Amino acid sequence: MLKIDAPAKINLALHITGRRADGYHLIESLVVFAKLGDRVSVQPAERDIFRVEGPEAAALSGEDADNNLVVRARDRLRAMARQSGLELPPVEICLEKRLPVASGIGGGSADAAATLKALCALWDYAPAPEALSQLALRLGADVPMCLDGRALIARGIGETLSPVNLGFGLDLVIVNPRVSVSTPAVFSALKERDNAPLPAPENLDDRDGFVKWLEAARNDLQPLAQRMVPDIADCLSALELVGARLSRMSGSGASCFGIFDSAEMAQAAASSLQQNKPGWFVAATGTRR
Repeated sequence: MLKIDAPAKINLALHITGRRADGYHLIESLVVFAKLGDRVSVQPAERDIFRVEGPEAAALSGEDADNNLVVRARDRLRAMARQSGLELPPVEICLEKRLPVASGIGGGSADAAATLKALCALWDYAPAPEALSQLALRLGADVPMCLDGRALIARGIGETLSPVNLGFGLDLVIVNPRVSVSTPAVFSALKERDNAPLPAPENLDDRDGFVKWLEAARNDLQPLAQRMVPDIADCLSALELVGARLSRMSGSGASCFGIFDSAEMAQAAASSLQQNKPGWFVAATGTRR
């Protein structure tokens, strides 16, 4: 059995800079990946099997498995191999779901990216990187950045990736009020699409300076999502009350993150929130280096 982590994607900043003729929005987003995440396990099998387990599995119990991004990633990777004359054998895939669904931290996209990596390794299949990236993009705009899996700036509709060499990790608390937010609904509500681009990141070797720079950035979807889901404002306020230096919504919500000065402070804040908000998803984590 081969196991691959599917780390949570955190949009530290998300600027909407335009809209293409086909309706897709143009973004500039500073993205990092957390130690917290789902996990995908694959192994040979006599027939294709897909299972979901873990603390957040119940949220997917009513879903048609064929619509899950993990299954779609498997099927499209196999179809791409077939075009090259390769017939790839059946596989059993287990998704250990630890992240809340439809929460703005890329759970489904990260799962799809981890599936692509795991199956390429299991099947000893090495498509050209550009072909794999294009397949990932067809699965979803966030899948290519999850396939990359490192700190980066995503531009275009999410397919143009530029690595960012952060010289430090960030200590975070991620909270979700257990309310799903429709990404299409949030984007549809945008009135201003030609917003100022993301400024060039500064202080990439100085955490304090970087956080101060980050305060000047924004998530252009946050005000809209807050109006749709007032619980998001509660999450942001709760993070500030337990000592976050900066709190912001990730992606299209409803998950929010707080940046803390140390792992110990993040853990203490998470413990406090877990006691005071037992119905929320709350987790302390750090970013991957």
